Amino acid sequence: MAEKVDRELIRALAALLTENNLTEIEWAEGERRVRVVRSAGPSMVAMPAAMPMVAAVPAAEAKAAPGYGKDHPGAVTSPMVGTVYVAPEPGTKPFVSEGTVVTRGQTVLIVEAMKTMNPIQSPRAGTVRRILVEDGTPTEFGQLLMIIE
Repeated sequence: MAEKVDRELIRALAALLTENNLTEIEWAEGERRVRVVRSAGPSMVAMPAAMPMVAAVPAAEAKAAPGYGKDHPGAVTSPMVGTVYVAPEPGTKPFVSEGTVVTRGQTVLIVEAMKTMNPIQSPRAGTVRRILVEDGTPTEFGQLLMIIE
């Protein structure tokens, strides 16, 4: 049995998505679930919930980075939405720390997305000046993670 789509709810969720610079937002009540995702083109999906809902956790705010931005030549940004990790495994030494000298292509972080560990590589040789995320925090597409000069 098809359920009537609540267009006002979708519009409100899409507005929240844009206002908060999110790539995805989800709302659920009982068996109703609405998920709005922003990708190359806007995509909206409404479907009944198939599994229990987990409360959404907002992406962690990056530490202040005065004088640095995504356009910095040594900016390392997240290529995807996921969870950022600073070490290869829990409890092990981080890939890098502030002051570490790195080579171009060296793994400096990992972003886990859909149970896949994606190595994030240094875009240039240089010194890690700022690490702007904490281990195990959510990250958004394009979020500034690190500065290498």
